[in-house]
Amino acid sequence: MHRISIVRTVAGGSQPAFSVASKLVTDDQLPAQLSRAHEIADGADVVVVPAPLARTTPKVVVMDVDSTFIEDEVIDLLAAEAGAAKKVAKVTEKAMRGELDFEDSLRARVKTLKGLPEKVLDDVRAAITPTGGAAELISLVQSGGGRVGLVSGGFTQILAPLAEQFGITDYAANTLEISNGKLTGRVDGRIVDAKFKRRFLRQLCEETGVPVEASVAIGDGANDALMVQQAGLGIAFCPKPALAEVADATVSVRRLDAVWAAVTGRMN
Repeated sequence: MHRISIVRTVAGGSQPAFSVASKLVTDDQLPAQLSRAHEIADGADVVVVPAPLARTTPKVVVMDVDSTFIEDEVIDLLAAEAGAAKKVAKVTEKAMRGELDFEDSLRARVKTLKGLPEKVLDDVRAAITPTGGAAELISLVQSGGGRVGLVSGGFTQILAPLAEQFGITDYAANTLEISNGKLTGRVDGRIVDAKFKRRFLRQLCEETGVPVEASVAIGDGANDALMVQQAGLGIAFCPKPALAEVADATVSVRRLDAVWAAVTGRMN
């Protein structure tokens, strides 16, 4: 059995809202029912949930952080503090479109932060806005016995307290090098790139005993592509074209609990 879900944006109100219509179909029914779903969707998101996830709640959900779990790009917020906002934002956009090598672009962007006082990290943490529906998605997954992981091309100094705030213990990000209370403009240790994100997903599945075919991965940019392709259901969330092209499905409603609705056919 597969699940076909249609997720629609609902107009009105100050926050994004959505509805979901969902049904289970057999393998034989899938082609005709999917064609019909696209006919009636009228531009809404159509998500096909594979058999390992179609009749259960997800037990492993891994998300990108910047522009997915949160509304912001942390490197851009830090660059603004360093007076390099426009320059860094352009590089970030190209990297997320897959036009630049992620590691090289990250190191170049971090270099612009050299000399910033460490306390700037506190200011940036305070400025971050979690994406709508993030808390709801985490609660729904965890209440069903699942684990949520966060893996970020951003920075541990920002992600660790954010993960703790949401009760998430599985997370990974890059670490900004700090010396004498100032950012050095370098990354300390390994880089969280696309391959690392895919490995993070696999490892979390192994730890939980959940087949990777029954996992869900959510991201928005090119650096998420390998992780999204590896998962049982890879969701491109309000994505850049480079990710939308390779993901199993796109969710364009800017609420993370819309992903839960698409996977389960339920609003809660």
